[in-house]
Amino acid sequence: MPPARGDHEARRRDVSEAVWRVLARHGFGGLTLRAVATEMDASTGLLVHYFPNKRALVAHALGVLFERTETRDRLEPPAAGLAALRTGLCDILPLTGDEPAMSRIWVGSWDVALSDPELGAEQARRYALSRDRLRVHVEAAQLRGELPAGKDPDAVAAAAQSFALGVVVQALLDPAAFPEERQLALLDDFLAGLACAP
Repeated sequence: MPPARGDHEARRRDVSEAVWRVLARHGFGGLTLRAVATEMDASTGLLVHYFPNKRALVAHALGVLFERTETRDRLEPPAAGLAALRTGLCDILPLTGDEPAMSRIWVGSWDVALSDPELGAEQARRYALSRDRLRVHVEAAQLRGELPAGKDPDAVAAAAQSFALGVVVQALLDPAAFPEERQLALLDDFLAGLACAP
């Protein structure tokens, strides 16, 4: 008799939690069926029901990463417009708490996504969603006169996301040189430059 749907969903949640713990400790390089099975104190045979191969496991892990990112606590913007754009970019930066670990996993995901066109397209869609959120704040800042109205909001959002991701890489590679205070100072300089752009 197959397991009840509720049991199956509960087991799937357990698997996702184990995948996340393996990612948090070892990144995508250490993500294997065996590692997840060990994390769950289960057999690899159990996991084959969920992931017939390594690619399926990686695809699931990318989904878990995106879900964790989307459901984590976010900073509350103090106001609309430029302040909200700043807050949205702070949510990307590896400032404190769990953000550096989350950022390490995201950066590690780039390699697996770039090596598989289908996974890469899905990751590109996820980054586009992030840009869409930033664009909303850019448009509000333009309406409020905080950013130049003549600039394409999509281009500004893309530049802002690219800036933040560049800081992420620098902070992960050299955390001593890019502590929270420096990341925020760089962000504020970047936003000031946007506001002054012709």
